[in-house]
Amino acid sequence: MGRPRGVEDAVILRATAEVMGRVGPAGLTLAAVAREVGLVPATLVQRFGSKHGLLLALADRSERDAGETARRVRRSHDSALGALAALTVESAAGMATPETFANHLAFLCIDLGDPQLYERALAVHRTQKRAIEDLLTEAVGTGELRAGTDAEALARTVQAVIAGAGLTWALEREGTLEQRLRHELDVVLSAHLPRPHGHDLEES
Repeated sequence: MGRPRGVEDAVILRATAEVMGRVGPAGLTLAAVAREVGLVPATLVQRFGSKHGLLLALADRSERDAGETARRVRRSHDSALGALAALTVESAAGMATPETFANHLAFLCIDLGDPQLYERALAVHRTQKRAIEDLLTEAVGTGELRAGTDAEALARTVQAVIAGAGLTWALEREGTLEQRLRHELDVVLSAHLPRPHGHDLEES
């Protein structure tokens, strides 16, 4: 039987992510997603097989999107560090409130316990790390960061800071998540910025 026309898979998967943020694991059903895009649940069953199949498709799409987003962000910024800041903010897209952050975090906990979803979550994580490391390596090469900066180690730290910043923001609820992410990224990068001209002479 041919695939029902009218709504592309990409639209359904975006809607799934939006519903996830609003209702969390308990409220995410094929019926809820179907309502979001104006379909009937049976259409989603035909395309994805089950709710689990829908989540797997979303996870596969997330991995592809992670690499595409990194390339798009780099093209739209003059500097590697500017692109890194934008990529950091985009990593939290769809989590503008503590409640939506909590709902997405709950789905991550499910991923960690499901072998198939875990495999895909790890792939997204690794894709994001490579993108961050590439930007940091470029920043070292262009002089935005100090020569000798270990881009691989710093990329791991940046990823940890991004994850931790979201959690502390959701707990403290001060400012926006974008503001918190940009601030924490600035702090972690500040130790690796080039010293002002003449600074080394003053210290010697």
